[in-house]
Amino acid sequence: MSGGEAGGGDPRRQASRRRVIAALREAGPLSRAELARRTALSRATISSIIAELRDAALVVEGDRPADGERDARGRPASVVRLDPTAGAALGIDFGKRHVRVALADLGHQVLAERTAEIDSDHPAEEGMALAVTLVDDVLAEGGVEASAVVGVGMGLPGPVNAASGRLGSSTILPGWVGVEAHEAMSRRLGLEVQVDNDANLGALAEWTWGAARGCANAAYLKVATGIGAGLIVDGRPFRGAGGTAGEIGHTIVDPAGPVCRCGNRGCLETLVGGPALLALLEPALGPVTMREVLERAVAGDQACRRVIADAGTAIGGAAANLCNLFNPERIVVGGDLGAAGELLLHPLRDALARAAIPSAASDVDVVAGVLGERAEVLGAIALVLRGHGGATNGAQDLEPASAGASSRRERMSSLR
Repeated sequence: MSGGEAGGGDPRRQASRRRVIAALREAGPLSRAELARRTALSRATISSIIAELRDAALVVEGDRPADGERDARGRPASVVRLDPTAGAALGIDFGKRHVRVALADLGHQVLAERTAEIDSDHPAEEGMALAVTLVDDVLAEGGVEASAVVGVGMGLPGPVNAASGRLGSSTILPGWVGVEAHEAMSRRLGLEVQVDNDANLGALAEWTWGAARGCANAAYLKVATGIGAGLIVDGRPFRGAGGTAGEIGHTIVDPAGPVCRCGNRGCLETLVGGPALLALLEPALGPVTMREVLERAVAGDQACRRVIADAGTAIGGAAANLCNLFNPERIVVGGDLGAAGELLLHPLRDALARAAIPSAASDVDVVAGVLGERAEVLGAIALVLRGHGGATNGAQDLEPASAGASSRRERMSSLR
């Protein structure tokens, strides 16, 4: 059976195949039983669809046990995944001082990853040029042709306009303000690019693979140079009317406090963002990095522990507002400062419990992220795999970016 035949025939059958493929794109490898649960299709239908997709070289089935699940004969259940040769997804994460790029196949396996440092106030052109170099590197390492890439997800630190992909003026990357990022990066790569806020992508990654998996309502707090929140509401990423939802770092904590880059005074991140914390410690410790602060805190340095605890208290008060507004079941804390673990989380939970409505406080579980500094780049990959559009030029159906073999185009048409 050819790839084209796998997508033809009865419309109801086509819809069932699309449901199976969508489940595999979103969740990665699944057992047949889990596919049946996720798609609400019978096991007999699942078995016949898998046979069709396997014959069309769209899926493969392996012997790896799936979370201890066993088949009817008591044997470890095998898992089904999208065929790695069916395509790949690229993720790009721009931070204040780094660019990170990762490549994954459609079965959710990371094939290659690269990170490079960059000047903190770099212009957009410089950042994009470095990203293109890293993309070339991961494609070469992963042995993947550009024609096999179904899409690129890209994260930027700040509010991203959903229609234009333009970064808002409150970004921590001033060199990117006003740049229509998805169009500029698409031109450079010759690939379709979707752009989203980095905290949104952290939320998407932790929800897909990490500490928020299985949650219908969750928030991811990225606590780094800036402070942002990515939101999952009713089982979907929530970005707001123009992409500004989740800018918790601009909650006003002290109306007489320092002037923020957004123009207000006393925003949360002016008090507990990375630069503010390092400035507090400099009189006692001299110039230090956040990594050094965390190492010192773990070793028992009281000044570092105090600054981290105070940050947790301030963030907890702002997170209480999130709990009151949309009542999440879980808050996942990531970013540079998230690596402090309970030194940050314990005072954060205490402050949240004091400030939130008691019912909202009792509903939420505050945990550390499990994906670490890779959360945002993995979220950029998840943006492509899950098909949750960030800022694009309207092309929601992902296709190979350049003309590949006819068989590949046929197979990819079945994945949309």
